Amino acid sequence: MSPGARSGATAGSDIIVSVSLTDVLRPAAGGRFPETLDDLHGPERGVIEVPRHLACPGLREFDVTDEAARRSLYGLVLTQGRRNDMARLINPHLLAKDWPVLRESLDLKVRKSCERYLRGLPIAG
Repeated sequence: MSPGARSGATAGSDIIVSVSLTDVLRPAAGGRFPETLDDLHGPERGVIEVPRHLACPGLREFDVTDEAARRSLYGLVLTQGRRNDMARLINPHLLAKDWPVLRESLDLKVRKSCERYLRGLPIAG
């Protein structure tokens, strides 16, 4: 078990494990992210309905032509999505355009993982 994970159990009970964001991103982060922006094929316009595992209650549709809605969608997908979610829902050109603003709203570890694994993103210096 990694240092960030804890478990506790009593006789006859289920084991409960809590995992930190660092544990989630550490060794498998590269497998969660597509390798380059060219692997992203999301639409440039229209309304996207996100899968249930990404949806907040009552919020499943995002209009990618609306910059604020698109950045919310991309933030959600980058922090909680799977590799195929990213490939299917994120447009590489729009992500590159939004990245200077979007990166500031992401957790530092998520931001660094995105910049490491999604080669081609503009990195602020």
